[in-house]
Amino acid sequence: MSLRLKFILFAVIIHAVLIVLAAQVMRRNAPLFVGLEVLLLISILLTVQLYKGFVRPFHLIAAGTEAIRAKDFSMKFVPVGQREMDQLIHVYNHMIEELRKERITQHEKSFLLESLIQASPAGVLLLSFDGRIEGTNPAAERILGLSATAILGQQPAQLPGHWGTALADLSEQAPHVVQLSGIQTYRAHCSHFIDRGFTRRFILLEELTQDLIRQEKQAYEKLIRMMSHEINNSIGAINSILQSFHYYTPQLQAEDQPDFTEALDVSIGRNTHLANFMAGFANLVRLPLPQRQPTDVHEMLRATARLLQVQAERRRIQWQWELAPTPLVVLLDPLQLEQAVLNICKNALEAIGEDGTVWVRTTNTPARLCIENNGPGIAPEVQQRLFTPFFSTKRDGQGIGLTLIRDILLQHDFTFRLETQENGRTAFSILF
Repeated sequence: MSLRLKFILFAVIIHAVLIVLAAQVMRRNAPLFVGLEVLLLISILLTVQLYKGFVRPFHLIAAGTEAIRAKDFSMKFVPVGQREMDQLIHVYNHMIEELRKERITQHEKSFLLESLIQASPAGVLLLSFDGRIEGTNPAAERILGLSATAILGQQPAQLPGHWGTALADLSEQAPHVVQLSGIQTYRAHCSHFIDRGFTRRFILLEELTQDLIRQEKQAYEKLIRMMSHEINNSIGAINSILQSFHYYTPQLQAEDQPDFTEALDVSIGRNTHLANFMAGFANLVRLPLPQRQPTDVHEMLRATARLLQVQAERRRIQWQWELAPTPLVVLLDPLQLEQAVLNICKNALEAIGEDGTVWVRTTNTPARLCIENNGPGIAPEVQQRLFTPFFSTKRDGQGIGLTLIRDILLQHDFTFRLETQENGRTAFSILF
């Protein structure tokens, strides 16, 4: 039985007793009867006022409770002029105002956090309580190369390529460094947060490519400048001295002159070769910023093929052209990109050796160039070291060809990839 019903029942019983007593004295004592009637009237009035005073707080509490249950923190009550009621109304209004401010603060923080996650250059993977990916951001989709629909609901270990292996045993104590195609380097870090009293994990994917390349370039630029300065100064002086020794040739005996001249020429030749060798490294340091202009990539490819035509015919290598039906015009530095494409094609011919095919493909949407060859594929241990300065698989290679290509394409902000595909062909792809 509710308190309200108990109060009504109590008031009814009391007033029923008063009515019975008044009926008993009505004929015996008229003044007492009148007094009882007045008392009964006063009691009824007081009871009604008390009822209203008790019931109004109940209504207030019920309405406030319903508003809190509905998470409606905008409803407030106006003071009614009754001290006890006004105190209750003041406490309720203050509590509702604090709850409203807290909810607004939480919504603002949540919106800010969501905006930061969406705009963050670092990839974020939110995991559910059972370890499946239930949230991601655009950076994570870009880094993984997958759409949100292909990522959500997957276990991190189920992601394709190197990512599944790298994230399978990821722990908070041991971040992993993931290197893709020998150039793109990422760090995967795992951490946790509390959600509704339970621990949930998230994975942060940070790209280290640009920072590592910048540090690497600063290191080898300083080394190359120092070496080039010292070697070129020495070579210039030595060659000058060796050239002057030719004036002493007639003073030698006739049988010694050929050997003396040959020794001088060999020394000068080797010095010149050393100077050219250092010049190749110095080109990495002196690479200027690209001077962009609209350029027809198809014309550039045809010009490159003409330069390599004799070498391709000698190796019995065929060119297969699959160009877009309309010209592929891109804003780029034609001299720099022609150098990069020439190196890519030369690497393709050298990878084939003899008796092979080079496929040249372009598309307009998206603007893309792909150069494939059917030579031996890239070994996994070599794949991880591609584009590393001074690394080469060739016996007499300097290891600067792919580095130069890398620097040219990075300065153009082009996305590129070199890998052996599932069909066995090795492809160098550039996305303009």
